[in-house]
Amino acid sequence: MNDNARPKLLIVEDDEGLQRQLRWAYDDYDVVVASDRSTAIDMLRAEEPAVVTLDLGLPPDPDGVSEGFATLAEILALKPDTKVIIASGHGARESAMRAIASGAYDFYQKPVDIDELGMIVKRAFHLHAIEADNARLAAQPTEDARVLGGMITAAPEMLKVARTIERVANTDVSVMLLGASGTGKELLARGVHQASSRKGGAFVAINCGAIPENLLEAELFGHEKGAFTGAVKTTEGKIELAQGGTLFLDEVGDIPLPLQVKLLRFLQERVIERIGGRKAISVDTRIVCATHRNLEEMIAEGSFREDLYYRLAEIVVRIPTLAERPGDAALLAKHFVKMFASTMNPTVKGLSPDALAAIDRWPWPGNVRELENRMKRAVIMADGKLVTAADLDLDGGDDDHGDGDQINLKAVRDAADRKAIRRAIARTEGNISNAAKLLGISRPTLYDLIKQHGLQV
Repeated sequence: MNDNARPKLLIVEDDEGLQRQLRWAYDDYDVVVASDRSTAIDMLRAEEPAVVTLDLGLPPDPDGVSEGFATLAEILALKPDTKVIIASGHGARESAMRAIASGAYDFYQKPVDIDELGMIVKRAFHLHAIEADNARLAAQPTEDARVLGGMITAAPEMLKVARTIERVANTDVSVMLLGASGTGKELLARGVHQASSRKGGAFVAINCGAIPENLLEAELFGHEKGAFTGAVKTTEGKIELAQGGTLFLDEVGDIPLPLQVKLLRFLQERVIERIGGRKAISVDTRIVCATHRNLEEMIAEGSFREDLYYRLAEIVVRIPTLAERPGDAALLAKHFVKMFASTMNPTVKGLSPDALAAIDRWPWPGNVRELENRMKRAVIMADGKLVTAADLDLDGGDDDHGDGDQINLKAVRDAADRKAIRRAIARTEGNISNAAKLLGISRPTLYDLIKQHGLQV
């Protein structure tokens, strides 16, 4: 099918007047109609519609539901991924619940509310597209989704990052990884190491923001016995331990200025002195660093040395957020389900359609780390074979594809506001001033909206 073709919608309805009304109502879709089971199945085979609206009262049983249920069963047997929306004025809710139990996607009651049905149809198409994308990704060989020996991605934005890193890995240039917290900076740093000629050496990582300032120098440069109280033996620092390998300095923007001077000297001369020592020690190590902070602003403020920045940032790689990596959230979620289920809840086999839809629309402000944590909790809490949206505890208020009952204008506006605010905050890495600029409002207005909608930032 042509990628630009409109999605196909099959309307199974024996009332010709309602057929015409529904056909006219859906300009966004390629609508085909059928008035009985035989024609409906022929249309299903020929047109392969993603979504079907089905009246249960079809000839030769227009006053009952038997023919409608037979049609539903045949549709799902032929194309199980079809989203079937049931219409019924016969026994209404009881028949609708029975249809959903039999595999229907949703229902609506006659007389038809075109706007309400339109939202249900739109949501069904959206979910079908998500499931189709995930089926396509799942069908790809595993190696197509894995890059740099471990990172899972199918997004062009992330594959571009991977290609850049692979190209620079075999050089000895310093690499700086810039990205929000939770985007996988350490995994990419390991990828640099594993793709380089230094992969036989050690990969040593240190989070400069997690170590108290008075201890960081000793952690990096080591110390001699007796250099300070508690120094009962000579200890090599992280720089020495990375001899012949790679040193990963995470959150390098948190290194205090006095220590920046000492680090710069090492980068220039490739020698260090341990605390309390007088001997110059030559060290051959490759530096990869990362930060979520804006180092250029810090340089302007005088809190980060410009000469150190240029030594560390010979190659700069900007890592996209998970929200900027289309399809990766679902791909990673499936990976985490398999990983955690094997040890924590072996009965769990995958993700339900509503879970995939919730994962797709969530902005993931905490990036891959947030996704991993949510999946771990969801796998533990799941009662059935599939992790559901309820297990994930994701707020459904961001669903711009709408709930069938949510057509109140204020509710729709509030949902849109929440979604825009969350995405702006995620894309600016939690910087409220930049998020306000992105949204085109003032900083106080954004704070008011955050408070009004009860958002956590």
